[in-house]
Amino acid sequence: MPEQYLPVLLQVIVALGFAVMVLGASVVFGRSAKRNATKDLPYECGMLPVGEGSPRFSVKFYLVAMLFVLFDIEVVFMYPWAVQFRDLIAEGPTALASMAGFAGILVVAYVYALKKGALNWKS
Repeated sequence: MPEQYLPVLLQVIVALGFAVMVLGASVVFGRSAKRNATKDLPYECGMLPVGEGSPRFSVKFYLVAMLFVLFDIEVVFMYPWAVQFRDLIAEGPTALASMAGFAGILVVAYVYALKKGALNWKS
């Protein structure tokens, strides 16, 4: 019975040997073998990194991004309905009325966002 586990044991030994060999090669040939100040600098699109790492974004950016995601997800919900529209309309006007209500809520939300100035970049 133990001889049946020999291929599995051999595969585990080969995998561990490969992992040790690759890690050893990365230490020998990698960055730690040839360190200098120039190679330790972060690479920023060919420019020298000067100043802060990333600029601060306005809250408006995040608000518009959330509104985009919200309305984008709503369109994703409308797509399957549009694909099945002919089958749904044959059953009655309930599908059309429910989607009209859904679209109405979206229009109200869009008008609310416009009135609040959520999409106005000047303020």
